[in-house]
Amino acid sequence: MENRVRCAWCEKDDLYRDYHDNEWGNPVYDDETIFEFLVLETFQAGLSWYTILKKRENFRKAFDNFNYKKIVKYDKDKIQELLQDEGIIRNKLKVRGTVSNAIAFMKVQEEFGSFSKYIWGFTGGKPIDNQPKVLRDIQATSAISDALSKDLKKRGFKFVGSTVVYAHMQATGMVNDHVETCWKRK
Repeated sequence: MENRVRCAWCEKDDLYRDYHDNEWGNPVYDDETIFEFLVLETFQAGLSWYTILKKRENFRKAFDNFNYKKIVKYDKDKIQELLQDEGIIRNKLKVRGTVSNAIAFMKVQEEFGSFSKYIWGFTGGKPIDNQPKVLRDIQATSAISDALSKDLKKRGFKFVGSTVVYAHMQATGMVNDHVETCWKRK
């Protein structure tokens, strides 16, 4: 396992390598995991993914295991509690945005039957394989992330710019951006 060639971005430490090897780019179709990544990606806006990954367990605890059915019921007291939690990113707009995103998420579920069905509809239900040769070939946005971002915003989602949406697509395997030499590409 230690001799595996990976995408260069994940070689910082074992936490990053584990995330790369076991999660990043694996297609995710269940709404609960998709929502977890949506929360994490929106908190990552303007920060490094590594910062969020290190705090992931704290986020999981603070946000009731990313249970959107509970998050939609968060009141001002719960929001204040979250804003005092040093284990997470204490950004008032992002905390409130998580609550409004949970509400919007459930509305999409009602309309489409599942959020997964909605979001994967943007890629025809299967991953897009970009086949980057090296790290610099990986884009930060795409026409699909632009369209998805625009549609999410129209539906009331917060912190879902095209770059955040593209990162979410990478994390949930909607796009495969493992570089040519990466063992996950094979």
